[in-house]
Amino acid sequence: MPEKGFADIDTLVEKANRAAREFARLDQQAVDRIVLNMALAGLDKHMELARLAVEETGRGVYEDKATKNIFATEAVYHSIKYAKTVGVIRENEEEGYLELAEPVGVVAAVVPVTNPTSTTMFKSLICAKTRNPVIFSFHPGAQRCSAAAAQIMLEAAVAAGAPENCIAWIENPSYETTGYLMRHPGVALIVATGGAGLVRAAYSTGKPALGVGPGNVPCYIEKTANLRRAVTDLIMSKTFDNGLICASEQSLIIDREVAEEVISLMKENGCYFLNEEETRLLESVAVEQDTCTLDPRVAGQSAARIAEMAGFSVPPGTRVLVAGLPGVGPEHPLSMEKLSPILSYHIVDSFEEGTELCEKVVEYGGLGHTAVIHSEDRRAIEHFS
Repeated sequence: MPEKGFADIDTLVEKANRAAREFARLDQQAVDRIVLNMALAGLDKHMELARLAVEETGRGVYEDKATKNIFATEAVYHSIKYAKTVGVIRENEEEGYLELAEPVGVVAAVVPVTNPTSTTMFKSLICAKTRNPVIFSFHPGAQRCSAAAAQIMLEAAVAAGAPENCIAWIENPSYETTGYLMRHPGVALIVATGGAGLVRAAYSTGKPALGVGPGNVPCYIEKTANLRRAVTDLIMSKTFDNGLICASEQSLIIDREVAEEVISLMKENGCYFLNEEETRLLESVAVEQDTCTLDPRVAGQSAARIAEMAGFSVPPGTRVLVAGLPGVGPEHPLSMEKLSPILSYHIVDSFEEGTELCEKVVEYGGLGHTAVIHSEDRRAIEHFS
């Protein structure tokens, strides 16, 4: 099977390189016309693709996936529509040089199960904007919805004048075929979104690579924060698409002076604080045995469903499961990234202790990603940054 898959990839890369030569002949006006048509086509199908993603993956929230599809098409389009990506893009008369934009070549793009249709569409748009054909390797658990998104992008691009094979994908993706695609000599650039192992593999190919891996995000509510706003922001972020966004908060750090009020506000807004036994039960179902990674069956499920899987009940309307932890690291598995409405929390006695704990959270599987602080103290914010 791998040999057959490898031969298919060879054909995809050959066709994509032919498309690259055609792409290189397009001017800025032609490129912008193609990108606009693609964005409009994806936006038109944002609800249908959201439904397909929820049905196939069994993860997330339909309305939130629709929102992500809107962002990945309309918002991404507006952020890049005026960018010059063909020919001379800047002239420095004082120093006497020109900057020119040229395509890189065929792009290998890896798409995760957590955000399949939105990731497919935005990567298609940025590749078309820069005149680079793209070959996708989709997560096997989201193959159908991802391929549907790619097909919509491809048809819209070709209808507007793009080369016929400017967007392609592996029909039967696997770890082996993804690796073969990334290492293929006909591929010029890798754009990988996924777990740490996948991103590491992309960076190990010897090619230019752009990788987005896991984000173990600490959220520090410092004592001067607007507490009601901080809690609202936290819960909106943590519950969006059942926590599948890698930039959503994973560990909450609270100054002791305001901890009681913060916890009260969280309870008012559907957060359920677990006791020790419930935390143990949750850990047993959420963490893969002998690892510090989230069990895929838990990712993107609702708080009530996760509690049911763990063997305890929660009140109706529960939106987030909150577990108090004494520390961060392998001895405390729930301090890892949890792509679900599961949140760990810690209470600290000083700003120094709070920032130090945030650093430990980031270092435990989230380096280079995201950290959050809620504060009205400018010096605290600058020091945290």
